[in-house]
Amino acid sequence: MPNPIVHFEIPADDVARAQTFYQNVFGWKIKQFPMPAGAPEYYGVTTRKDGEAGINGGLMKRNMPEQPFANYVDVKSIDDFSGRIQAAGGTLIMPKQEIAPGMGSFAVFRDTEGNMMGLYEAAPAAKKAPAKKAAKKKSKQSKRSNKKKKTGG
Repeated sequence: MPNPIVHFEIPADDVARAQTFYQNVFGWKIKQFPMPAGAPEYYGVTTRKDGEAGINGGLMKRNMPEQPFANYVDVKSIDDFSGRIQAAGGTLIMPKQEIAPGMGSFAVFRDTEGNMMGLYEAAPAAKKAPAKKAAKKKSKQSKRSNKKKKTGG
């Protein structure tokens, strides 16, 4: 099925209290997620084992009063879906923005019933490839250097 829900976010007034609640009630694993410098704290919520049905999500400090629980829908292009949402009577309330380098982008909209939902667009493969190429190049250079040391050249 196209465009599945791939992530959820739980806003909390007291993150530690919410973490304890969800761990105790459902047995979810909640760990602080590494974020770029200056970004607010974010906690990854693991609700399932790899290969099991379901989705994982996040837990964060509530950013605004009445901030609701949010689901994120996987789309190929946030720009395309932003247009579709507005054409169907929805409102874009947070424009597309990068999550962190290599992690993709998100945007938030309000549907015709006043519900908030998010869009998630994966980072293009092209952005991920240079890092892999650099790692391979570094590995090759290291192997050459080790050969020179062993052969004395």
